[in-house]
Amino acid sequence: MSKVRLYGRIARLLATVGLGLLVAGTMTLVERLHLRNESLIRQRLTRWYLARLSAALPFTIEVRGSLPKQPMLWISNHVSWTDIPLLGMLAPLSFLSKAEVRTWPVAGWLAKKAGTLFIRRGSGDSALLGQQLLAHLQQQRSLLIFPEGTTTDGRQLRTFHGRLLSSAIEAGTALQPVAIRYVRNNQIDTEIAPFVGDDDLISHLLRLLSSDVASVRIHLLEPIETVGASRNVLAKQAHRAIGFALFGETEAVEVEEQGTDLAA
Repeated sequence: MSKVRLYGRIARLLATVGLGLLVAGTMTLVERLHLRNESLIRQRLTRWYLARLSAALPFTIEVRGSLPKQPMLWISNHVSWTDIPLLGMLAPLSFLSKAEVRTWPVAGWLAKKAGTLFIRRGSGDSALLGQQLLAHLQQQRSLLIFPEGTTTDGRQLRTFHGRLLSSAIEAGTALQPVAIRYVRNNQIDTEIAPFVGDDDLISHLLRLLSSDVASVRIHLLEPIETVGASRNVLAKQAHRAIGFALFGETEAVEVEEQGTDLAA
């Protein structure tokens, strides 16, 4: 790729980040005004901005399936931080993210202003998190979580943690399974798109912006009702549906077993 094209992409992304700061500032104003529909305004502003951020990334996007017509708990496999803008541009959503994201320069502040809920691994605050998720869903606001708890290179699907689905059962909120796949040269992109291991945000961004345009395929699967179901059954059902959408026959999915459910 020529340096002119790379610098053009960087300039566009920086302009989009600047726009994000303006949007976040607007959210701060909304918070201070204590508007009754603050959460809805936040989600809609976030969706509008994430659509612009997605457009600044070197992806073409293909969406299959139908958007849900009611609030749901979205659950997706997880490959990269880019999953968030690419899925967040589709509908008004809030997000659950690892606590480390909150410390990222600029991006962490933007995530906080977007209403992201942050989770610390092994912090023992799962009860508090569950209450936050339940309150969010009871207010008829859609939420996106990544039940694998980490990213992969796209060639496998790790065990889904059922404890994150308890709030949906209590709220009577259906699940919206989503399969997201990054494709380059008609193959799963395992080198450039994934944000895994010791990757840092800046290095990953430079890797993305220096690459050719890749394809992102997003498949919105059939919703799963939660009434009367157990969280572990739901986790396995969603895992099976997403795995089939990604890899075909479920037997072909390379699953990294993690033992029993952490919250079982």
